[in-house]
Amino acid sequence: MADTPREFDIVVYGATGYTGRLVAEHFVREYGGKPDAPKWAMAGRSKEKLAEVRDLIGAPADTPLVIADASDPGTLDAMCHRTRVVLTTVGPYQLYGDELVATCVRSGTDYADLCGEPVWMRQKIDQHEDAAKASGARICFSSGFDSIPFDLGVLMAQKEAKARFGAPAPRVKGRVRGMAGGASGGTVASLTETMKAVAKNPKLIGVLRSSFGLTPGFEGPDQPSGMIPHYEESLGKWAAPFVMAPINTKNVHRTNFLLGHPWGQDFRYDEMVLTSPGDAGKAAANALASMMKNPFGAKPPKPGEGPTKEERENGFYDVLFVAEMPDGRALHYAVKGKYDPGYGSTSRMLAETGMALLESKSPGGIGTPGSFLGEALVERLRAHAEITFEAEN
Repeated sequence: MADTPREFDIVVYGATGYTGRLVAEHFVREYGGKPDAPKWAMAGRSKEKLAEVRDLIGAPADTPLVIADASDPGTLDAMCHRTRVVLTTVGPYQLYGDELVATCVRSGTDYADLCGEPVWMRQKIDQHEDAAKASGARICFSSGFDSIPFDLGVLMAQKEAKARFGAPAPRVKGRVRGMAGGASGGTVASLTETMKAVAKNPKLIGVLRSSFGLTPGFEGPDQPSGMIPHYEESLGKWAAPFVMAPINTKNVHRTNFLLGHPWGQDFRYDEMVLTSPGDAGKAAANALASMMKNPFGAKPPKPGEGPTKEERENGFYDVLFVAEMPDGRALHYAVKGKYDPGYGSTSRMLAETGMALLESKSPGGIGTPGSFLGEALVERLRAHAEITFEAEN
């Protein structure tokens, strides 16, 4: 990032939206009044709405409010030149993110979002990678439930494999053992826009289909599809397709790629949901596979809609990573989060990604939480987001 002094450490852009408000709330709750608190501001299109949200979440009356609008590049430029890091919840990013990414790259401002839109992400990589490296801007996509628990879960499982077995595992399975909390309206809107983009430009289908869609110039070995229900003998449960696997697997492979393939160029990874043993588990797995045709149901949530505070606080997720060695040895590593994944935990993850970027000395470019921040972010999530990372066997 550029060395010029900035007025703010972090700006939460989109603070009047559902998820943006939760990110701002995290800074109030976690850092309010503390001596090491970041200098942060709330940004959005309407000063009146920003002031309303500021008061609603109990932020100090002198919390800075910044006017910024995706349709007005001048306001984005002014915002980026005032802060070291921009955290944006204004999606779908393929509709509202182009100019903000370009402005952050030009101004050497760090950026983190909640993007799960691989086609757009690949376009930004192709357009801005070299310029981001030159300016020092770290452009950090997918800094929420997609894909931090999976990106960092694999990273930590591989650290454990190296310590225990002396080498990384060439095969890792990501298995969701439990989860409570629905998809966000933003996720639904993002998928809709991605499908529209692919319909307009069929060449983009390759990015969607390939696990290496975000690793330009590198195509690894064939990957397990994760789309066919099957019985997992070693776990004693049926496994079914996981709706977020298409974005998470791409980010995991991009982290390996950007770090210089520490897990090997032959690394294989997939993600699935575990159901239960026996016929009931098989039926549930087949039902989940059928749901993949319409994963969000007849009435998907709209952008800006979300669960109640009680629903957010009662949510959780539990993801198991099975690292398998060629000689049959294996280890289990778990990532568990309190709060619903799509909002309560995601908002904390994005906020702590911003905090970790402030402390990081990693060079500029377009990367992932795993490639830019790694274990430093794991420690922040343990301390400030109620997410656990631990080996189980």
